[in-house]
Amino acid sequence: MKREANLLLNKACDSLMLSIEFFNRPYDLGRATSTLILLDHAFEMLLKAGIIHRNGKIHERRVNETIGFDTCVRRALSDGAIKFISEEQALTLKGINSLRDAAQHHLLDISENQLYIHIQAGVTLFRDLLKSVFGWDLCALLPSRVLPISTSAPLDLTALFDSEATEIKKLLQPGSRKKLQAQARLRPLVILDASIKGEKVQPSTGKLQRLGVELISGKDWQELFPGVASLQITTEGTGPSLSLRFTKREGVPIHVVPDGTPGAAVVAIKRVNELGYYCLSISQLAEQVQLTRPKALAIVWHIGLETDSEYFQLIKIGKATFKRYSQKAVNRIKEELSKISVDEIWRVYCLR
Repeated sequence: MKREANLLLNKACDSLMLSIEFFNRPYDLGRATSTLILLDHAFEMLLKAGIIHRNGKIHERRVNETIGFDTCVRRALSDGAIKFISEEQALTLKGINSLRDAAQHHLLDISENQLYIHIQAGVTLFRDLLKSVFGWDLCALLPSRVLPISTSAPLDLTALFDSEATEIKKLLQPGSRKKLQAQARLRPLVILDASIKGEKVQPSTGKLQRLGVELISGKDWQELFPGVASLQITTEGTGPSLSLRFTKREGVPIHVVPDGTPGAAVVAIKRVNELGYYCLSISQLAEQVQLTRPKALAIVWHIGLETDSEYFQLIKIGKATFKRYSQKAVNRIKEELSKISVDEIWRVYCLR
């Protein structure tokens, strides 16, 4: 690994550890803000390490500073030669980054359940990227005792946001004089909703006031926040081994916009340079895994690579169609060859 990538990666792990430590502290002094700031920093360092590791650049010409968080996510998502995150992973990153922005620069009142979901999803994503990009195991780097953020997760998101809406309505009751607190409680919902729909928003006071009025008048939160209503979480395991990931139901519009469009989140950029991402022919794939072309085709068939868009795509150029494979296919084949002999795969392939 390149020295700069290694240093950034270690810095990312340091910030992640501190973020988990702040989350697990038994008192609330600056807890949510510190947790979000450190987790956001951990991901920026991780993304920069990943970009450098994949031979990308984190410096622009004639600019002293390195690229910012948004550009890091955009390159990791949309640059075919570098790509190592999915749209749903970008959604998690943008949610954390936007919440950090609100917490650091203004007012954010995020409930314990909401904070837990974002942090647990963040730790899961950090672990996934650490493994898929660098081959590192998070449990080998951090003391295992710090990893369980919680032994129970609020798995029903609808119930969670129902509760949020109820609490905000209580703060907005006539005579309560808690409108500012209600706006701070509304802010994370607006930020999350905008991130899911491909917008980067820090909501104005006027917008928060209008949303509050609509909630009080009886409008359902799912109407006001269709992006949030589209969210679901997928889990694996329980207790200390819990993994939590954001996924998105179908039906939420995402608009494709040019890179650099003001107010657009990186998850709005859906298309990648396909020839850049699916950069290998079968012959080039075979060469990289040190197999003959026929045996490479055998293992492609054995694994089912051509059924997974992460590894394979039919690319049309004019009237011709070409089979192309991604760099991830190389890693997937090497992983499989560590478990089974290529000669065994070849024997079965020839008998099919």
